[in-house]
Amino acid sequence: MDIETRHTAILTRARDKGKVSATQLAAHFDVAVQTIRRDLRELAQAGLLERVHGGAVLPSGTRNIGYDDRRALNRDAKARIAAKAARLIPDNASLFLNIGTTTEALARALHHHRNLKVVTNNLNVANILAHTRDCEVVVAGGVLRPSDGGLVGDLAALAIARFKVDIAVIGASAIDLDGDLLDFDPEEVRVSQAIIGAARKTMVLSDKAKFTRKAPVKIGSLMDVDDFVTDGIPSERLANALSDWGTKVHLA
Repeated sequence: MDIETRHTAILTRARDKGKVSATQLAAHFDVAVQTIRRDLRELAQAGLLERVHGGAVLPSGTRNIGYDDRRALNRDAKARIAAKAARLIPDNASLFLNIGTTTEALARALHHHRNLKVVTNNLNVANILAHTRDCEVVVAGGVLRPSDGGLVGDLAALAIARFKVDIAVIGASAIDLDGDLLDFDPEEVRVSQAIIGAARKTMVLSDKAKFTRKAPVKIGSLMDVDDFVTDGIPSERLANALSDWGTKVHLA
């Protein structure tokens, strides 16, 4: 089987199953796992698949990929972004951290900070910071989304509205080339917008792969963000727009 035919067959299986495994594909096509990994990498570079631990999934559009796969996706880049963001956050600060695997990475990177107050609608963030000395954690009540530990809905938005913190730290499922921040769940977006509105500064964390993804609900724009921490800007046009907007870009 030639490469083009195998790529087509891999995409067909991904559309049927939602996720493909490198080892299973290698057995199915009777080729080395390294060959399949190269195939998946090329398909991901073309925007046709997204790499996850052990395989690949279809790129997101109207439905997010699973939490475990999101947590494994671009893990190293998220850790670098989190470390960079942590250096921008001073001791003695109050923060919001919203739902997302990159904000969870930031929570891990805050272990050595002192005298923090963190408000979050992310139970995973709360559990991570529960083991951080000198950090007060406030969980915004709401409807629990079991798939990722997020708290959403009117109760979460109302709880957040009672605060005014120094920095809102926001993740997004996708960013388009116009700088719009996008997500999948309107209820989650309402809470993220409430978080931004209740903070003196906004910081967005995102790996560059988010620029290749699509999601249907708009959170806001990088135009209104103070600090954008990422591992890459995909176009000169967006880089120039960020400069014109006064959004500070911090490359990890």
